[in-house]
Amino acid sequence: MSRRPAAADPEPVLITTTEQLVPLCERLRQEPFVTVDTEFMRERTYWPELCVVQLGGENDTAVVDALAPGLDLSPLGALLADEHVVKVFHACRQDVEIFLLRYGATPQPLFDTQIAAMVAGFGDQASYDSLARALANASIDKAHRFSDWSARPLSPAQIAYAAADVTHLRRIYVALRDRLAKDGRLDWVGEEMAALTDPATYRTEPETAWEKLRPRTTNRRFLGVLQAIAAWREREAQRVNIPRQRLLRDESLLEVAATAPADAAALARARGVTEGFARGKSGASLLAAIEAAKALPEADLPEAPRERAGPTASPALVALLKVLLAAKAEEHQVAPRLLASSDELDRLAAEAPEDLPALQGWRRKVFGGDALALRNGDLSLGVEGRRVRLIRPGAAG
Repeated sequence: MSRRPAAADPEPVLITTTEQLVPLCERLRQEPFVTVDTEFMRERTYWPELCVVQLGGENDTAVVDALAPGLDLSPLGALLADEHVVKVFHACRQDVEIFLLRYGATPQPLFDTQIAAMVAGFGDQASYDSLARALANASIDKAHRFSDWSARPLSPAQIAYAAADVTHLRRIYVALRDRLAKDGRLDWVGEEMAALTDPATYRTEPETAWEKLRPRTTNRRFLGVLQAIAAWREREAQRVNIPRQRLLRDESLLEVAATAPADAAALARARGVTEGFARGKSGASLLAAIEAAKALPEADLPEAPRERAGPTASPALVALLKVLLAAKAEEHQVAPRLLASSDELDRLAAEAPEDLPALQGWRRKVFGGDALALRNGDLSLGVEGRRVRLIRPGAAG
């Protein structure tokens, strides 16, 4: 893509003052949809640092310098909260998390073109680049993808690159929206947006952070210490605003849990723990968390994660469900991963609990209902030509 916008696109404007941002947001609030993207940094911090917000409207392409001195971003918050304007993103989870942290609410209503593309048959996790080529007849210059967006001033090339993320997105959105409306699938995308607009999707619970480490032991005392120090790491990383792995790496955390050091000297002997850390403020608070965990009564210690209770899935039935999934995805031109995960197929084969996403809403209509029928012996699979055929009892032919 040439870095100069296409003739139909408004020239990008750099917004650095509240006086510029207020009328821009007022204009965009009169439109049916606005395209949104962000550039941020989080390599050195726990919390993402918002650097740039890109906004695209019918007559506006704006690159908002979120780090500009004195800039009040509250007009942007009002735009994102306006329920009369659809906010269009591509692969929006990190963008939405940033706005949730800043404004205390997720942008609504929301449309994610990556998910919409999966529903529309563009495969798993379609990239912005691929959709720009397919739907906007544009190619993306990736030269500034890894820019330091916190450095100032922003270069003209950075501004042009950032603007392209919302100009092409307008055409991508319109093409996907029209295609999905024609196919009767806009409601499918709407169901997917519910999870993305739920603040719980982005919530990190320090008390459950230890589970992500997948400890290979049933020793409840070890697990109690691990739970305590994993929660400590989460809160301490938030407090000092550095990445959790930079504060204390996973392997160091597991070793500290195993040795449960009682003093700074013992803590400093753990792999990856420096003398300065062990004897500093963070080391002292970590040792306090360890001592508190040691004092927990047996009844308060966490249980080791267990394999899901219930019957074991038949590998042969799982294999059949995978064939059905592939056939349904091919028939409806939907990304298979959007219909059901591997874990869901295992659970379907073993017990078919009604709370599975594959058995809810549009997924049940497309795949889940027939998956249950196959599991219960009310459906079989055959081959017709080069395609898988669904055979129902009593069906003619």
